[in-house]
Amino acid sequence: MDLAGKIGHKVRGGEVIELVSDLGGGKTAFVRGLASGMGSQGKVSSPSFTLGNQYRAGRLTLYHFDFYRLNDPGIMAAELAEALAEPQAVVVIEWGGIVEGILPASRLIVHIKALAENLRELTFNYPAGLAYLIPRNT
Repeated sequence: MDLAGKIGHKVRGGEVIELVSDLGGGKTAFVRGLASGMGSQGKVSSPSFTLGNQYRAGRLTLYHFDFYRLNDPGIMAAELAEALAEPQAVVVIEWGGIVEGILPASRLIVHIKALAENLRELTFNYPAGLAYLIPRNT
């Protein structure tokens, strides 16, 4: 996703992004674009079974969590909390409801709605402090 790449180019570290969509809605495609925009050379894949992946992008680390299969946050809550505490981290969460109590209120929430095979509608909710992430004319 080109828009995700533009956001990835603007991250500084410390950002938290929650992706909200139906299954197959394009969340992992968004993370691919984000990682590319950050300069990561890693092959981005869905962490549905591993629950979390990491990608290096220069001085930053992109943490990608997918909690779809998680019934109880358990040890993943501690791993997420560690990632959230890293100032050089950008943390992306899919299916964040299970860890809602751990997520910071100051986060970018991206709602992705599939309109057609290759067409998505993105809606952004974010505090003023994260407005720098959103490209103008979107």
